[in-house]
Amino acid sequence: MAIPRILVVDDDVEMRAMMTQFLQQNGSIALPAANEAEVRRHIDGGRVDLVLLDVMLGDENGLEICKHLRREQDVPIIMVSALSADHQRMEGYAVGADDYIAKPFNPELLLARVKAVLSRTRRSASLVHRRNTKTFQFHGWTYDAKTSEVLSPTKVQVALSHRETALLQVLLANPHIPLTREEIAANLDVTGEGQPPSEATGRAIDVLVGRLRNKIETNPKEPKILKTERGVGYVFAADVAVSDT
Repeated sequence: MAIPRILVVDDDVEMRAMMTQFLQQNGSIALPAANEAEVRRHIDGGRVDLVLLDVMLGDENGLEICKHLRREQDVPIIMVSALSADHQRMEGYAVGADDYIAKPFNPELLLARVKAVLSRTRRSASLVHRRNTKTFQFHGWTYDAKTSEVLSPTKVQVALSHRETALLQVLLANPHIPLTREEIAANLDVTGEGQPPSEATGRAIDVLVGRLRNKIETNPKEPKILKTERGVGYVFAADVAVSDT
């Protein structure tokens, strides 16, 4: 896995240096920037995996920079600000920020949020790439992504609904990775399933998981493939073999 390249945007020299040094000490490549011109230079000059973007940048506004980036980039953006009221956080999300962290903050918390956003991004990218692969095999089952056909270990075709198929695609793209209900919901939208996100959260995800278990588990009450991960959500516990033939 490539070392993450994180763009640290803050006009406060000491804060920028602190975040840059901390990220470098924890395995990232940190790229400092103080204004939009420097942000552009880094974005245009090479790979950037995530942007830490301060809201107040002297004469410039981090929200406007976020809006400009979002028009042409899908790079993850975490807003960093001393402004922490709910409406101020909502402004950040409204212009396309992926997360929002208030100053002052514990550096370990910042690192955890960075890792979480990078992880979600990689999972979504994995899904987009792998859902177009022809064949997935798991625990004796076969799923053909082009036809959406599912064959049991005894080669019997099992019919799945559109939502059940979308859930299976999310799980096949993330084997052995515990997923929260929110992450599953977000990735269901990535599959093009088309339902509003509010319908794919919480209890609705639990119901959907139960329906899929009823079709792919020998004993749905003691699942071996799609397991519950306590305190997190669910995990696809089967090995997945992927092929183009």
